[in-house]
Amino acid sequence: MELPEDFAKTEGWNSYCTPAKAERLSHCPGSSSRPDLRRPVFYCSKATSSLFGAEELAHMEMICAIVHQLTRNLSPEEIERSGFATYYVDHTLALWPQAASGMPWTATVFQSKGDPITDLHENLAAEQKARTTYDNILRLIDDPDIIAPIRFLREREIVHYQRFGESLRIVTDHLDSKNFYAFNPEFDNPACRS
Repeated sequence: MELPEDFAKTEGWNSYCTPAKAERLSHCPGSSSRPDLRRPVFYCSKATSSLFGAEELAHMEMICAIVHQLTRNLSPEEIERSGFATYYVDHTLALWPQAASGMPWTATVFQSKGDPITDLHENLAAEQKARTTYDNILRLIDDPDIIAPIRFLREREIVHYQRFGESLRIVTDHLDSKNFYAFNPEFDNPACRS
């Protein structure tokens, strides 16, 4: 299957994925076979997810920098008054990622099934939860030095949501058109297919 050069424009691919990138990504390294161009959209969704994963780590770094800047010069009285004492006892002023409720951050917050449709829905939900968290932070703060980066992060979550939505549409559009339940028939046992 040959892809037209304007595929990215006509099919709504985002700027992270082009037909040339799809061809490179769909080729198995070390294999002499040609890339499977019947499924370039899966590889573009995978590339989009990888790029956003790296950006999300940068978001975490920005949040940690904000927390560090806000807490680095606290006096014992400020620590006590702000409700920061229990955190301080456990971690001093070191960064220890946790939810506002005190639940430590762990890798269990990541969800993955290996099915592109399921994983893209999970990504969409995660972006909306992050946006809501940033909205809540913006409701509580009045420091312009904090508001600006939080607004930036909120905007990026919206962009990620839009790109994952595009990826989901592209993936579902290119699955078996008779598959109206939107599951991935590639994983099914051939005996189970209708």
